[in-house]
Amino acid sequence: MGNIASTLALATEESALLAELCAGSEDAYNWLIAHYHQPIYSLLARSLRDPDVAADLTQEVFIKVFRGIRGFHGESSLRTWIYRIALREASNQRRWWARHRQQEMSLDQDVGEADSGCRMRDMLVDPEESPLDALMQAEVKERVAAALGRVAEPFRTTLILREIEGFGYEEIAEIVGVNLGTVKSRLVRGRALLKNELMVQVAVTQQEPEAGCESLYPAPAFEEAQ
Repeated sequence: MGNIASTLALATEESALLAELCAGSEDAYNWLIAHYHQPIYSLLARSLRDPDVAADLTQEVFIKVFRGIRGFHGESSLRTWIYRIALREASNQRRWWARHRQQEMSLDQDVGEADSGCRMRDMLVDPEESPLDALMQAEVKERVAAALGRVAEPFRTTLILREIEGFGYEEIAEIVGVNLGTVKSRLVRGRALLKNELMVQVAVTQQEPEAGCESLYPAPAFEEAQ
C-alpha cells in the first residue's frame, strides 16, 4: 500500500507541476531546470563524449521542453518525456557528426579522455577515504568511463540509462522506442562489450613499459676499437 500511495502522490505532484508549466509559471520552469539540468547534461556528456556539445544540447533540450510542454498530455512520466527529447537530440548530433566527419578535422582528438562532464557524478567520493583510496577509485571510474565511451550505440545509451541513470526496463523501452525484449538484449550485449573493452584496456596497460626506465638504465657506451 505504501508504494501505491507514493505513486499516487508523485502523479498528483506532477499533474500540479504540469498545470503550472502550461500556465507559464516562472517558478515552475526554474524548478524544472534546477531538477533536471544536471542529469540531462550528464546523460548527453556520456553519450556524446564532448562536454561543450553536451552543454549546448542541454540548453536546446530545455528550449524544446518549454516549447512543447502544452503538447505533453501525460502519455508517459514527465521525466521519461524529457529524457526522450534529450536522446533524440543526441542521436541527431551523432548523425550530423557522421555527415560532416570527412569535411572537418578535430583540433582535440583526446576529448574523450579529459571529459570531466562524463565523470562529474561519478567523481564524488566518500570523504572518509584516504587520498590513496580516492585516487584509486577515481582511476577505476576513469577507466570505466573511457571503456564505456568505446561501446557502440545503441548499447552505450542503454547501459547509461540502466546502470547510471537507474531507469527500469519498461522506462528505457519507452524512452528509446523499442520493445522490452530489445532493451534486455541490448543490455546483455552492452555489458559484454563493456567487459571486453575493460579487458583490452587492462591488457594494454600491462604491456606498457614504465616511464623513465630507459633513463635509469642507459645503454652502455662502446669504445671504438683501436
